Amino acid sequence: MTALRTASGFGTGTGYARTAKIAALGLGLAMFASGCSGGSGESSAEETSAETETAAASVLSCPESQGGTGEDPGAKGDPASVPASTGTTDAPLKIGTLLPTTGSLAYLGPPEIAGTNLAVEEINAAGGVLGKDIEIVHRDSGDTTTDIATQSVNDLLSQGVSAIVGAASSGVSKTVIGNITGAGVIQFSPANTSPDFTTWDDNGLYWRTAPSDLLQGRILGNYIMSCGAQTVGMIVLNDAYGTGLQSNVKTSVESAGGQVVAEEMFNEGDSQFSSQVDSVVAAKPDAIVVISFDQAKSIVPLLTAKGVDASQLFFVDGNTSDYSKDLDAGTLEGAQGTIPGTFASENFKESLLGVDPALKDWSYAGESYDAVTLLALASEAAGSTDGKAIAAQLESVSGEGEKCYDFAGCVTILRGGGDIDYDGYSGPITFDANGDPTEAFIGIYQYDADNVPQPSRSEAGKL
Repeated sequence: MTALRTASGFGTGTGYARTAKIAALGLGLAMFASGCSGGSGESSAEETSAETETAAASVLSCPESQGGTGEDPGAKGDPASVPASTGTTDAPLKIGTLLPTTGSLAYLGPPEIAGTNLAVEEINAAGGVLGKDIEIVHRDSGDTTTDIATQSVNDLLSQGVSAIVGAASSGVSKTVIGNITGAGVIQFSPANTSPDFTTWDDNGLYWRTAPSDLLQGRILGNYIMSCGAQTVGMIVLNDAYGTGLQSNVKTSVESAGGQVVAEEMFNEGDSQFSSQVDSVVAAKPDAIVVISFDQAKSIVPLLTAKGVDASQLFFVDGNTSDYSKDLDAGTLEGAQGTIPGTFASENFKESLLGVDPALKDWSYAGESYDAVTLLALASEAAGSTDGKAIAAQLESVSGEGEKCYDFAGCVTILRGGGDIDYDGYSGPITFDANGDPTEAFIGIYQYDADNVPQPSRSEAGKL
């Protein structure tokens, strides 16, 4: 569940086909006009209960869905033709993962874990790194209500990993980043989006393939305004992830002339959301943004019981997921949400299903695959499995050089003495010195009658 690639704005020969309209984004500019037609905001005469009378009855008019299918980034290399490594290592490159199999983000674990396992399979099929197959060790991250992440990190560090891929949750990452980077080990998240990590004191060892919520928040806010909304309410998870998105959605809404009329917070572990829903609905906003993880399963029925139309609801990557088994059919039809990244291609989905046949969600699978692939390429470029040495090469293997799209193709160039520019399933990547991708895509999804999000359109932006 990621957004479409395009060649526009990102050079030539990258394999990013234009299958949806992509708008180049400057963060200081609104991408959409806010004058699109919207609802009147008048209450229906047929409303009979006090609850439904408090809800805004306007139906927004958003840009028409463009749909879309994912594209492979480019031609892969031939694993059988990869030349032997000119470097050696006494111990193989070992990568740990800190990804959720329990807690409020557990639904993200399967595609992320499958992405890392697929990358390992392809890397080892091409002969591994520095002459040895790489190893991967999986551990659960849990969420911020538990101490699972700390226990998992301590276990991974005791096993001598060079890098840890994870966590998915920005809040969880904040609890362990000092432990990981302080040990001289890379922390590489496929899904952290909190802007706080851009300036974190991490010894140059924190990296991510997901863009900062400076991008997702502002794209979502501008998109809501393009739907004709003038007033916005928000229900927000009170952690680094939620407040970061809240701030950037609000900035873009207000910059486009809109007003945020209600902002209600809740904490991880909360199970009652009636007071937040009541306050937001009472403000009668044109649109409501729910920034949460799986708490949305409880929040949405409360909103719809108040008469909120699904078309007024907007979600983010933490909760834009399949609710076909959780909510009555049609509950979310017309609601929309954003997820950073590119729409998963059919080839990529097929490969992931070969690793985990039970997969039904593709969120952050590409970012996870790219994280492991980039770590392997940087290790090969460094001629070392030391975390600091690998980190010193990550910006180089993602930046200027010959375009390549998987480990086999890229490592063939490296071993031939060339410079590489890896573009992956998550997009062009291109890291800056802070470990952030400098260009990315945000996919916009619309829910169908089965409460399943379907690709609608995508936007490209630079940070």
